[in-house]
Amino acid sequence: MTRVSVAMTRELEARARGHLLRPDGQEDVCLATYAPSTGERRTTGVLTDLVLPLDGERSVHGNASFSGRYVVRAASQAAEHGRGIALLHSHPESTGWQEMSGVDRDTEHSYARVAETITGHPLVGLTVAADATWSARFWDSEHGHRDAESVRITGTALRVCWNGRLRPPPAPTSAQVRTVSAWGEAVQADLARLRVLVVGVGTVGLDLAIRLVQAGAQDVSVMDFDTVEEVNLDRLLTATRTDAALFRSKIHVALRAMRAATTAAKPVLSGYDLSICEPQGQRTALDHDVIFSCVDRPWARAVLNQLAYSDLIPVIDGGLALEPFPNGGMRNATWRAHVVTPGRPCLQCNGQIDGAQVARDRAGLFDDTTYIRTAGLKAPSRENVSLLAPSVTASMLAQFVSLAVTPGGLGAPDPLRFSLSTHTLEHMPVETLATCPYEQATGWGDRRPTLAKHHPAAEAARRQRETHARTGRVRAGRVFQNLIGLGSVAIQRLLATDTDRDVGMSEGSGGVA
Repeated sequence: MTRVSVAMTRELEARARGHLLRPDGQEDVCLATYAPSTGERRTTGVLTDLVLPLDGERSVHGNASFSGRYVVRAASQAAEHGRGIALLHSHPESTGWQEMSGVDRDTEHSYARVAETITGHPLVGLTVAADATWSARFWDSEHGHRDAESVRITGTALRVCWNGRLRPPPAPTSAQVRTVSAWGEAVQADLARLRVLVVGVGTVGLDLAIRLVQAGAQDVSVMDFDTVEEVNLDRLLTATRTDAALFRSKIHVALRAMRAATTAAKPVLSGYDLSICEPQGQRTALDHDVIFSCVDRPWARAVLNQLAYSDLIPVIDGGLALEPFPNGGMRNATWRAHVVTPGRPCLQCNGQIDGAQVARDRAGLFDDTTYIRTAGLKAPSRENVSLLAPSVTASMLAQFVSLAVTPGGLGAPDPLRFSLSTHTLEHMPVETLATCPYEQATGWGDRRPTLAKHHPAAEAARRQRETHARTGRVRAGRVFQNLIGLGSVAIQRLLATDTDRDVGMSEGSGGVA
């Protein structure tokens, strides 16, 4: 069954909370519009704007009541933009995730059909408690309501309100004692429940995925369509010559390493043999709460940049640039890391992607060596070195901790850039461009401009790997390697103590090879 959740920007959440949590302690109510954001396994209602009551449309009398005219006005306004409506109210004397009272249930149910008839989308109900915890549900006028698993509030800090029944906090394991000591069990429980996606599991992405599961993140997915090659072995952690000889996918190597490193009691580790530029890859990304961008092409970065604003999924992006002298030696190396989220400039505004480069990449021109040579263009840089890549990993993880843990209450900083030759760290005061198309589409959800499409390079990589996998030599080698892996798992279980847990691994719809 498809999961449901709600997301809103930090700025909209503050306005809603300011209206609903009254100084006099009485309950209050208001309406909002939302855009649906439809993933493979989760639908999210992305709140877009508040529709505050006009005179005579609502009454506060300890509880709060409102008129049908108010609902029709908000629903008509939402329908003009292809959106649905949400009904927000407060429980000013309660804390934590709220269940509905009988009055709440009757009220929301009574307006569910009106909202659905006018907008074509289900009514979303939200409740805010005195401690600023939000709860949410989606209504079906025929079958009742379905509780959301979370309410995500995005901005320079990420806050997620969890439905403890659908996403219970995992108990820390004995392997996580030192991690938990850094910020306490409550923060650890919030981090562990995040659905995290790492897009691109090359040098940096694989390191990130391993460290996330080591820290106790229990739901981590990886996405990559590429195959392990000999040229990757100088920087791809845990990959072997055997993996290259057997044409293993990078997600196969990543899942194997993550499975060995995880400290969660019941991990869900998924791999997707997809490109983020493909429609299915984009839909899969929409199932997650945080995304790490470890890609080296403009088109993929543009897709992730868009989702950070249109669907309110924070993206942590980073990169390494090497500048060798023409005749040998190194001029400089720089690495950058930044959180892409409302309240911070997008990748186009901070100079990490260029619209013209995105268009060329989307047209497949960067895979056409003849075009690159005759047009006099420089393809996206792919220089890399394992001695410096961990610095990018560290910078991106520091941005993630700043976003999700907010040390000192400060949240994610402006983009950071480190220069190796001068050993200087720059805080880059980048501002949003007035005509930025990405940030102007904040909260658009499914109505975002179309960037994802058929990706020939991804299909070719999968097809080539499948062709090799059918040969007798590769088939036999994979069977033998798998048997060795099963033997290793059996030994681990045999040696496990009473406090240890079996470690599972799931594979995404893209499959693993």
